[in-house]
Amino acid sequence: MDVQIGDILEMRKNHPCGGNLFLVLRSGMDFRIRCQKCGREVMVPRAKAERNIKKIIRPEDKG
Repeated sequence: MDVQIGDILEMRKNHPCGGNLFLVLRSGMDFRIRCQKCGREVMVPRAKAERNIKKIIRPEDKG
Protein backbone atom coordinates (compact mmCIF):
# COMPACT_ATOMS: atom_id res chain seq x y z
CA MET A 1 0.00 0.00 0.00
CA ASP A 2 1.44 3.39 -0.99
CA VAL A 3 1.12 5.65 2.05
CA GLN A 4 3.12 8.87 1.96
CA ILE A 5 3.91 11.59 4.48
CA GLY A 6 1.15 14.21 4.46
CA ASP A 7 -1.62 11.76 3.49
CA ILE A 8 -4.76 11.61 5.61
CA LEU A 9 -5.92 8.10 6.49
CA GLU A 10 -9.54 7.28 7.15
CA MET A 11 -9.41 4.30 9.51
CA ARG A 12 -11.99 1.57 10.10
CA LYS A 13 -11.82 1.99 13.90
CA ASN A 14 -12.27 5.30 15.68
CA HIS A 15 -9.71 6.82 18.03
CA PRO A 16 -10.99 6.94 21.64
CA CYS A 17 -11.80 10.66 21.13
CA GLY A 18 -14.23 9.71 18.35
CA GLY A 19 -12.19 10.81 15.30
CA ASN A 20 -11.22 8.42 12.51
CA LEU A 21 -9.02 10.71 10.35
CA PHE A 22 -5.26 10.59 10.91
CA LEU A 23 -2.42 12.59 9.32
CA VAL A 24 0.72 10.59 8.40
CA LEU A 25 3.82 12.19 9.97
CA ARG A 26 6.29 9.35 9.36
CA SER A 27 6.24 6.14 7.33
CA GLY A 28 8.54 3.14 7.40
CA MET A 29 8.22 -0.06 9.41
CA ASP A 30 5.99 1.97 11.71
CA PHE A 31 3.64 4.85 10.98
CA ARG A 32 3.54 7.93 13.19
CA ILE A 33 0.04 9.31 12.78
CA ARG A 34 -1.75 12.28 14.36
CA CYS A 35 -5.47 12.26 15.14
CA GLN A 36 -7.13 15.15 13.29
CA LYS A 37 -9.70 15.62 16.06
CA CYS A 38 -7.66 15.69 19.29
CA GLY A 39 -4.07 16.03 18.02
CA ARG A 40 -2.69 12.94 19.80
CA GLU A 41 0.25 11.27 18.03
CA VAL A 42 0.49 7.47 17.89
CA MET A 43 3.10 5.04 16.56
CA VAL A 44 1.46 2.06 14.83
CA PRO A 45 3.19 -0.92 13.18
CA ARG A 46 2.80 -0.82 9.38
CA ALA A 47 1.05 -4.21 9.16
CA LYS A 48 -1.60 -3.24 11.72
CA ALA A 49 -2.17 0.20 10.18
CA GLU A 50 -2.53 -1.14 6.63
CA ARG A 51 -5.20 -3.63 7.76
CA ASN A 52 -7.23 -0.83 9.34
CA ILE A 53 -7.09 1.76 6.51
CA LYS A 54 -10.47 2.38 4.88
CA LYS A 55 -9.40 5.19 2.53
CA ILE A 56 -6.31 7.30 1.76
CA ILE A 57 -6.96 11.01 1.14
CA ARG A 58 -4.12 12.76 -0.68
CA PRO A 59 -3.54 16.53 -0.34
CA GLU A 60 -3.89 17.00 -4.13
CA ASP A 61 -7.27 15.19 -4.05
CA LYS A 62 -8.77 17.91 -1.84
CA GLY A 63 -8.52 20.29 -4.60
